[in-house]
Amino acid sequence: MDVRLTIEGILNQYVEEASFLAGLRDYAVRAPHYDLKHLTTLDNRIEAHLDGLCIAGLPGLEALLQQLSPTALGEVFAATVLAFETNNTIAMGSLAEHVRVHPGSERFMAAALGWLKWTLVEPWIDRLLASPESLFRCIGLAACGMHRRDPGPALLAGLSHADPSVLARAARTAGELRRRDLMPTIRAHRQHKDTATRFWANWAIAQMGDEEALEPLRQFAEQPGEFQYRALCVLLAWQRRENSIAWIRQLIQNPGQQRVGIQAVGLLGDPVSVPWLFQQMSDLPHARVAGEAFSLITGVDLALLDLELQDLPDFDAGPNDDPEDSNVAMDPDENLPWPDPQLIAAWWQAHGGDFQAGVGYVLGLAQRESSFQQALVRGQQRQRIAAACGVARFRPTEVLFPTSAPAWRQKRLLFGR
Repeated sequence: MDVRLTIEGILNQYVEEASFLAGLRDYAVRAPHYDLKHLTTLDNRIEAHLDGLCIAGLPGLEALLQQLSPTALGEVFAATVLAFETNNTIAMGSLAEHVRVHPGSERFMAAALGWLKWTLVEPWIDRLLASPESLFRCIGLAACGMHRRDPGPALLAGLSHADPSVLARAARTAGELRRRDLMPTIRAHRQHKDTATRFWANWAIAQMGDEEALEPLRQFAEQPGEFQYRALCVLLAWQRRENSIAWIRQLIQNPGQQRVGIQAVGLLGDPVSVPWLFQQMSDLPHARVAGEAFSLITGVDLALLDLELQDLPDFDAGPNDDPEDSNVAMDPDENLPWPDPQLIAAWWQAHGGDFQAGVGYVLGLAQRESSFQQALVRGQQRQRIAAACGVARFRPTEVLFPTSAPAWRQKRLLFGR
């Protein structure tokens, strides 16, 4: 057997696995069924495959670069990690050219810079922030935000940039860092015509206590799309409770807003809504998200306590093979358990007395700083995103907790090790 062919096969397997897992991680950090333990396992698998490629030296990096097709995403992540770890400027140049001409891949380059240790990427960040190209300024600002490191004057420059993509990323990073001194500058973009800029500007200043940003966030929360859940989490963390209750009542009366209404009920956390959630669990399109809302309030693991349906319903909300079907969106609740309304109602009959009506709960604990902190430790990723907003409400001057950061970094922040 030719040894070179064997080594090439092993390297290709490392490339395939590392790239696939990097793409999976992009989904996992927002997924309803991944917790910090699962994220740790995933990160360790990614690291193991990247280590294999790194040990191989230049052939490992070249094997990755050869896979940079127009649809490459996870490959960009893996190649960026290796290029920076080996300080290979030629590979960095090839990657830069790739992301220039393949929109969407820059997100994975930024994610790779967020994955690497700060000391490794810091020397390159200033170059990115000073780049005449908006694309690389955005990547530099994103990397700073992911590491929760202040970009310095580049942040204010970003908030004055002509390109909306730079404005949006600068506003997001400012919000992640809680740069209150920049609030007047960010406020100037609250009604920006660019959707992303408008969202991130209001998202940022809302988490610095600006109540005027809540109304625009309500509008985002009422519209399906990439910003809906983030808007919802911030809105219910900062909005006055009575205003949230009135708004949720309007939501759940509108059939088109039923799903977001159910999520809002879970985030509000009032056990008085639990009987209504039982009703939603009998409605197939909303059954699983209603079960998730119940778990967010009570802390009950439906699978662990056997509160799931034994016979799964015949229901498919995701895309199918029909080329004429315009529905191409993945089912956001695909990996949630199917709740059994009768079994859950029986559990509530036995345990509902432990909950007080009119009080907000998160994972079975009354909502306060310590309970949101606990949710960051043991919650699922969608729950942890909400918990980070809850913690931010109680710690108005601290940077936002990075729920998408490498698991080892999150654990250091949570446990001090």
